[in-house]
Amino acid sequence: MSRPGDISGNLLGPDDTLLTAIERMDGVRRKLLVVVDADRRLLGTLTDGDIRRGLMRRIEMDAAVREVMNLDPVALRTGGSEAEAVRRLSDRGVQLAPMLDAEGRVIGLYPDAIGISATRDTLVVIMAGGRGVRLAPLTQNCPKPMLKVAGRPLLETIIERLRDQGFWRFRLAVNYLAEMIEEHFGDGSAMGIEIRYLREDHPRGTAGALALLDEPLDGPMLVMNGDLLTRMSFADLIDFHIDLGARASLCVREHAFQAPHGVAEIDGSRLVSLREKPTFRWQANAGVYCLDPSVLARVPAQGPYDMPELLAALAADGDTVGAYPIHEYWLDIGRPPDFENAQTDFGAVFAPPAT
Repeated sequence: MSRPGDISGNLLGPDDTLLTAIERMDGVRRKLLVVVDADRRLLGTLTDGDIRRGLMRRIEMDAAVREVMNLDPVALRTGGSEAEAVRRLSDRGVQLAPMLDAEGRVIGLYPDAIGISATRDTLVVIMAGGRGVRLAPLTQNCPKPMLKVAGRPLLETIIERLRDQGFWRFRLAVNYLAEMIEEHFGDGSAMGIEIRYLREDHPRGTAGALALLDEPLDGPMLVMNGDLLTRMSFADLIDFHIDLGARASLCVREHAFQAPHGVAEIDGSRLVSLREKPTFRWQANAGVYCLDPSVLARVPAQGPYDMPELLAALAADGDTVGAYPIHEYWLDIGRPPDFENAQTDFGAVFAPPAT
């Protein structure tokens, strides 16, 4: 078997918080966290899926990882055969496993390296036609997706992130200053991908340009706004969508706001309760979607149409609309402060992860 490597960044204690696990998961290349005791003996493991299931159960960020970890993970002993390791991992449908010494202490992960992402034929539609009014005057002569973050267009970073995860078929919905986008990317061949354009003759909203798709689709498509920076796994969203049997899935991101004052609940002229500076939490639409081709029939041929309208119509008809929580880095660059944050965050967030 492969020689074990250093995985100190992948190790957690059972009392470490879910927030710590999320931060750690986002910073390591091998996407498996191993929960160990003080002697480094295996207690459980934590995958991205385990974290998401915990978030969907509304487990608090300060909860201990013992509440969400897998108590029965695949574990391999040093000295075993490659064939046996492959068989055991295949039987459980996993790709990574902790490696243990004779005393059951975790000494590494099997295998030591993760392969290149498999190519995916999923169509990716990026909405890049908006005017970016809130970012004026930056967008007076430049479409918002072409604003430079860390010295290169935001849209280029978005496409490269998707390409590096195996996606190669792109459709860019363009309208405002469309020629700048088309001249920069062309047909995508310089990036090793395929790019075609959905040219809006008038603003179509966040979903209207989908009516311009004129090609057969035999599986779900990714749709996202062209002003997002994120380290999420788009392939995991697709897998979630398929496993749920949803017609549409949207990504959601938890936001929190602490009220600066005490909040009183009133019934008429009587005080019901008084909470001192409570924190309000909600799940915000993160602007990334997975859609089955059948939903395209709902998009009107003309006029603006927004994604919330489409999702609300599907839900009202009883169709399954999934909600996929994003815990990785995510930033919607819609306002000048967001644009400034993107410049500050980029080097730390999108630098090669620690190994």
